Amino acid sequence: MNPQELATACADSMYSNDRASQGLGMVIETVGPGVSRMSMPVREDMLNGHDVCHGGFIFALADSCFAFACNSHNNNTLAAGARIEFLAPAKQGDTLAAAASEVALGGRTGIYDVVVSNQHGERVALFRGNSHRIKGNLVNTATGETEQ
Repeated sequence: MNPQELATACADSMYSNDRASQGLGMVIETVGPGVSRMSMPVREDMLNGHDVCHGGFIFALADSCFAFACNSHNNNTLAAGARIEFLAPAKQGDTLAAAASEVALGGRTGIYDVVVSNQHGERVALFRGNSHRIKGNLVNTATGETEQ
């Protein structure tokens, strides 16, 4: 498997069991080594008391996008920490897109930045996630089958 095929197989393996991302309507747009892009529609049940998208849902989109990027190398990887800066509100009917990119990767840790934008390309949030690699792989590189 080349790196792109491996990243795709890892994303397919994770997404097939990712009930949280699926339940929120998140879709993987693209994935590659150290990168991913996902989208999510803002539904009525995601609105807070100010009638804008609850920050927790924006964080969830960014966190899922981060997860697909940091697991793209076929090492089981979890979040060690994350922070988010909210820049603008998202409203019902918006489609949010998150784009994650690897900033640093060394040893068992990595740093990833995620930009969340609306359908007009306006930035809604900036997220930085720290990853920690644990034991195991997502897929068998010889067969492409899930190892979890």
